[in-house]
Amino acid sequence: MKLAVVGGGSTYTPELVDGFARMRDTLPVTELVLIDPAAERLELIGGLARRILARQGHPGTVTTTSDLDAGVAGADAVLLQLRVGGQAARLQDETWPLECGCVGQETTGAGGLAKALRTVPVVLDIAERVRRSAPDAWIIDFTNPVGIVTRALLRAGHKAVGLCNVAIGLQRKFAALLDVAPAEVHLDHVGLNHLTWETGVRLGGPGGTDVLPRLLADHGDAVAADLRLPRALLDRLGVVPSYYLRYFYAHDEVVRELGEKPSRAAEVAAMEKELLALYGDPALDEKPALLAKRGGAFYSEAAVDLAAALLGGGGPSVQVVNTRNDGTLPFLPDDAVIEVQARVDGSGPVPLPVPRLDPLFAGLTAHVSAYEDLALDAALRGGRERVSKALLAHPLVGQYDLAQGLTDRLLAHNKEHLPWA
Repeated sequence: MKLAVVGGGSTYTPELVDGFARMRDTLPVTELVLIDPAAERLELIGGLARRILARQGHPGTVTTTSDLDAGVAGADAVLLQLRVGGQAARLQDETWPLECGCVGQETTGAGGLAKALRTVPVVLDIAERVRRSAPDAWIIDFTNPVGIVTRALLRAGHKAVGLCNVAIGLQRKFAALLDVAPAEVHLDHVGLNHLTWETGVRLGGPGGTDVLPRLLADHGDAVAADLRLPRALLDRLGVVPSYYLRYFYAHDEVVRELGEKPSRAAEVAAMEKELLALYGDPALDEKPALLAKRGGAFYSEAAVDLAAALLGGGGPSVQVVNTRNDGTLPFLPDDAVIEVQARVDGSGPVPLPVPRLDPLFAGLTAHVSAYEDLALDAALRGGRERVSKALLAHPLVGQYDLAQGLTDRLLAHNKEHLPWA
């Protein structure tokens, strides 16, 4: 089995390789190809990847290349984890929206739109090349904004599934609080990528007992502290929102905080420098503890489980993925991409039925989905007016003067990545 990772030079990659090494019975990878134009860091990470596999007695080979077409040729699955513009572009996404009093974040709000505009054309070009070199390969997208990128891939007819680690992270946290094995915890997870709620926490599978009320009653303070939201809000909602909902539920508070501390991009850039130094140590043969602070926790487990189900390893399974709506949420278009539990096998994901969503959550979901539709149109066709309309539609913007000011700044900071700008 051949897997290719586009963006293999990412500091995330050792987390992924560690998962391949530990879960080789679930996903028997024989060849792992890391693809990245950054040759120096790619070799550092490729070397560590080989040592991780060797330490755990994994027989698979690791190759590195900057040649995308050669790297994906004959692959069974291609994982996308690229960042167009690198951490420098992320730093911009997190700073210029603050000048307008809006959240600066790489996947949400105006910064998220900037990332989508830079990323969608690049990902679609990669996907077309995958279609030529490995026509049967599944594309697993971990590249943010996952919902918009996956929607672009599916609209273009690619065999693609979007993946996020928010759900698996919450599953692990809830399992620890409930003192049960993670596999016992099934989440009624619903919404859009980075805009989701856990409306049920079931033990034993999709039809199991819902222990969410007990979880909130016994551990609500811990859950609220982890989300940095008031306990009273969780009690009022009766669900557990993803931590990205804080940008909506506490927008002004977050903006004040972001203006008073170094950006997350600056923190990550410093962390990446330290990680790359560690990766260059020929004695290092496991993922370092520092990597847990980088983000992407449990990404490897989610990626391995998804790839195994898509490629026929161990039969079908139920997982949280980003996929076409197709009537699952009846208030959204069929081609909207939603993030829900789905039954996944070699033919792809099929969403499980979702009970009627409370208007409090359905309204925001529909609002952001409409923004995503406009954002994708702007990413595919370009143009200042399309960018401005997408920003005007976003619930974190929604005012004409803000949309115009943000449009000016977005275009000014992204000219090198947007030929039409």
